Amino acid sequence: MTTRGDYHAPPGPRIERATAVTDASGNVTVNWPAGAFSGPPVVTVAIQGATGFRSHTITANSATSTTVNVVGAPVVSLLGIQILAASVPAPGVTVHAHAVAP
Repeated sequence: MTTRGDYHAPPGPRIERATAVTDASGNVTVNWPAGAFSGPPVVTVAIQGATGFRSHTITANSATSTTVNVVGAPVVSLLGIQILAASVPAPGVTVHAHAVAP
């Protein structure tokens, strides 16, 4: 078996990670390094545990930044049945974002 020749594996896609905390309106903007992406990256978001129900939405995504909105709803018991109260902005929630070049 010969071992002559060159083998070059193509590089994987660019991956960036960031962590930030939501403001009073439940929004957080993550800025990606300059030149990291040529177009909007594929972004996954996780929110760090907190009491009650939390939901997040990516509201803007570009090659330079991603904006996430987090809302929360406390769990309320009514006659022994747990229900979700109205959703409101969730300030102070830690958001973890991973971005991968498309």
